[in-house]
Parts: sequence; structure tokens; C-alpha cells
Amino acid sequence: MLPLRGVAHDHVRLVGRGLVARVPRWSQVGLDAAANLAHQAAAFRRAEASGRTPRLHRVIAPADGLPMGALLVDEVVGRPPRLPGDMAAIAVALAALHHLPLPPMAARPPLVSPPDPVAAALAQVERQAAAFDAAPLEPRTRALLAAELAALRPSLPDAPVPVALVGSDVHPGNFLIDTAGRAWFTDLEKAQYGHPAIDLAHASLHTSTRWDPQVDAELSPAEVAAFLAAWEAAVPLDLADAVRPWLTPLRRLTWLRTLTWMARWAVEGEALSAGMPAALARHMRRYVEDVFRPEVVERVRADFRTGC
Repeated sequence: MLPLRGVAHDHVRLVGRGLVARVPRWSQVGLDAAANLAHQAAAFRRAEASGRTPRLHRVIAPADGLPMGALLVDEVVGRPPRLPGDMAAIAVALAALHHLPLPPMAARPPLVSPPDPVAAALAQVERQAAAFDAAPLEPRTRALLAAELAALRPSLPDAPVPVALVGSDVHPGNFLIDTAGRAWFTDLEKAQYGHPAIDLAHASLHTSTRWDPQVDAELSPAEVAAFLAAWEAAVPLDLADAVRPWLTPLRRLTWLRTLTWMARWAVEGEALSAGMPAALARHMRRYVEDVFRPEVVERVRADFRTGC
């Protein structure tokens, strides 16, 4: 058994085989056991051509003693990222994912592919924003977030929406760095077809770089800009050009999407984190307190004004 770092999966190393069994405990996207396995298997298979995700070897169907089944995938031998030094490697891994050939709409299931991924993410933020009213937030924080929500829709550009295979849950803690310095994205449970700028935001926002206690760092605006430049250098020019107008607006959207979920966690943390290791739960409580401090909210907002 590998150390437990979250609540959705157990991981078991098959010693001497170069494989890891990825054993779901439950589905974070609400799927039953068979649908969850099919979704994750499709994600691993489609991402394999990027060369930056583990290769899927076998799907083990649900059975007695293994109610959610399992996936056998390559073991990635590596360490957690060290920020900011490994952000360029993460950018290259995301670029490899984002410029994979896009299948026609009919061939995309079982992965989610909303007709307009920006509209879908916006609707999610506006739906979840009610959590701000229930969470124990300081009045100054509440006022700042209300201003950001009001600015969200007007900030979205009137520009074509590029779509690619995206990892979605691409916080740095979901990457491993191998001995050659390459980054590998290891958690494809939430992979879908969406907007690359949401991935770029999710990988580099304060709410993501502080999420995993083994990473727990904060990037400066200059370091975020260097990360984005590394991604642009690794993708085709037409994709970079299509994504550029969306970088700052979708950074705001992704930040608010994360904060609305964290506001819910502030109210329902015990129920949402059943089974989480005690040390990780303590980190989460400190993390939630930090991301909602007025001075932290102000600092993140300043990034939007500088375009990072």
C-alpha cells in the first residue's frame, strides 16, 4: 500500500512489476462503479499519446472485496514537484495533453465534453456561489468576493473558445517529477474536453499550489508568467493564440470555482472529508483559513489587474 494522500483512491504498488493498482473508494463525479472505471480507463487511454501520463494496462471489474474495481497503470517513479522550479516541466506536460488531436464530438464520450466549456464553468460558479453566504467568512472577504463575482461575466472575451483534452484536477500535487526532470500527470479521474486556460489557471493559482502539503508553495506573478510562457512555447502557435485572450478571465473564473467549493468545505468539511488522514485534514483546515483571508483574496485579485 502506498501512503494515503486523499480520499477517492487507494494505491497499491505491485512490487517488481512496475505497476500500481489504482483502487477507487468512491467517484468524485458521482458515477457508479462500472461507469467510473469506464470513464477513467478512457481518460488514461486517450491521454497516453501525450507521453506524460501513466499507461493503462488493465481494468479490473468490480467484485467481492473490490466493490469499485481497479485500474492497473504504470508506476511513475518520481518525487512531488518543487515550486517554482518544476512549473516549467508541468507546463510542458500540460502542453502535451492539450495539443493531442481532438476527436469529433460523437467520439468523446464517456468523457464530458460540454458544447461551451466556459459557459458550463460559469454556470457551476454561479450555482455554487451560494456557499459564500453559509461559510464563516469575514465581512471584508465576503465583499471582495461579491465584487469578483460581479466582474466575472463582463470580463469574458467575445472570442472563439478553444477545446482540448484537459486534466481538470491539475494542481501541482497531482504531478510527479521523474529523474530526468519530466512532469507526469497521474490523476485523470476528472479529465474531460474543455478549455486549456482553465487547466493553466488551476495549475498555478494560490488555491492550487498550496493545496497539497507536499508542495505547499506560492508563486509570484513573474513565476506565473514564466509558467504560461513555457506552455506557449510548447504548443502550436495557433493554440497559443486562441488561448491567450482567455488566460486572465478564466483565471478569475477558476479561482472563484475553487473558492465556492472551499466555502462549502468550510461548512461541511467533516462530511466531505470522511476517511481523510488526520494530518491532511489539519492541513485542509489551515488551507481554508488561508485562502479566505482578506489580504490573500486581495493579493490574488491584484494578479487579475496585472494580467497574470
